Amino acid sequence: MTEDQETVKQTDSAVVAQSSAAEALPANTSPVSTPTDTLPNDDVQAAGCGQTAADLSSTERLKTLSVDIGGSGIKTILLDAKGEVLTERLRQNTPAPATPEAIIELVRAQATQQGDFDRVSVGFPGVVRQGVIGSAANLDSSWIGVDLATSLAQVLGKPVRVANDADVQGLGAVSCQGVELVLTLGTGVGAALFVNGTLVPNLELGHHPFRKGETYEQQLGRFALESIGKKRWNRRLEKAIALLQAIFNYDTLYLGGGETKQINFDLPKNVKIVSNMMGLLGGIALWRD
Repeated sequence: MTEDQETVKQTDSAVVAQSSAAEALPANTSPVSTPTDTLPNDDVQAAGCGQTAADLSSTERLKTLSVDIGGSGIKTILLDAKGEVLTERLRQNTPAPATPEAIIELVRAQATQQGDFDRVSVGFPGVVRQGVIGSAANLDSSWIGVDLATSLAQVLGKPVRVANDADVQGLGAVSCQGVELVLTLGTGVGAALFVNGTLVPNLELGHHPFRKGETYEQQLGRFALESIGKKRWNRRLEKAIALLQAIFNYDTLYLGGGETKQINFDLPKNVKIVSNMMGLLGGIALWRD
């Protein structure tokens, strides 16, 4: 684990932030002071963990704009209070350079196309604390220190909660039983760890040492896949799965992300491939108080 990882007990204060603002601001305008509240001290749980009709009684009409920011694409979709899909997914290539201004503007444009909504959930490819970006390896370095929750709330005029993108994908995928690990294979490599449905935030396993002096992301990211080819990449992934089983002793490993379509070997019985849509569907869990 890196020094960026927080403990399970600090989940809500570490990964999820809510900000709100009444009006959008021009790009050259200094932001106004915006109230920010963290979630209660209950642990953040996956979308399918223990939700009852009573949990939905006060929010049953609320619509959530779910946003998935990635190194290669920006996606949005509209969800109802139960996490059911209300609109078609929109996707556009991540702008280059992938600056905060460019990506926030792209999210604003997609949000306009998605229609009316009441709140926003965002998955971001890096460490997130209180809605503030702590790392952004596959985006522009100017993201470091940006308060994305507040910035988007000012632009969209709705409350916003932000978490690491692999954490959000995991929230949509896990069964909340035992130790569950999520590994996302895309532009980079992301990971999320859950214990009985409770998230251990900001794992950022992709940047941990893997083999031959390189990290998981350097060995299994899209650049590596394109450089070494599908056959060698699959051999590396097999080795990674075996190593992660030994490290975490997980009950289930979920593989997500766009490059799962490249997998051509038989997976162990406790390893499952999940839809990349989980990166959007998990967004509803960020609003479970």
